[in-house]
Amino acid sequence: MTRDLRTLLASDAVTLGTWSQIAAPEMVDLIGLNGFGFTIIDCEHGVFGMETAENLARAADANDIACAVRVPRNDPVLIMKALDAGIRHVVVPNLSSGADAAQAVAATRFGPQGLRGACPCCRSGGHFIRNWTDYVAEEEARVGIIALVETAEGHRNIKDICATQGLRAVMVGPFDLSVSMGLNGDWRHADVRLAVEGMVATALDADLPVIMPVFSPDPSECADLVAGWRERGVRTFVIGSDKILIATAFANWTQALTGD
Repeated sequence: MTRDLRTLLASDAVTLGTWSQIAAPEMVDLIGLNGFGFTIIDCEHGVFGMETAENLARAADANDIACAVRVPRNDPVLIMKALDAGIRHVVVPNLSSGADAAQAVAATRFGPQGLRGACPCCRSGGHFIRNWTDYVAEEEARVGIIALVETAEGHRNIKDICATQGLRAVMVGPFDLSVSMGLNGDWRHADVRLAVEGMVATALDADLPVIMPVFSPDPSECADLVAGWRERGVRTFVIGSDKILIATAFANWTQALTGD
């Protein structure tokens, strides 16, 4: 049975994933074959839509790795489409308030409690559901929202965000946060680091798992960053992206063969 992100997030073991920004199932094959436990299909910055994301999710299933999808914005219709496509976890970007987080969670729940549209003929339900009641109970237990907090406003409102019932996990976005703080992408800046540390502590205090992106193309720096966040209780990491990992491998080959 394909690994599920909910199970990975609940584990005390360290889990590594990456971002899928290249619209190719073969890339997801390589992610799975090289030991990553999950990937996040990026429909915000990846130049593709849900049709491609659904096929990348099939590749994740075939390689026994978990997957989530990052939707472009906090839109109930986009969240519904991701869930209907059978992708159980949705990363929602730019959540900056408790109200934002509550809206995202509501999009995972069918009416009258939530905003999710009801259709018995979709991939998540095997394309036709005869026992709708059982499907709703199973579906709502297994899907979840991952709140991506990446703005200065989100940092200020992190307690309200983490208090939102129904969130599966919190992800902190250091790069976007640095831009929002006026630091122009300097995710290593001490002020960014302090803000991220505070958000991590708040999420863990609320019994929410934290997913931490680690950007550096240098494996040694990545290892140091992972070790530091592990000491603070983080167990789940998104390493670079498929583009960063492939570009680094290309550079290593050209440097080794040309001496540059």
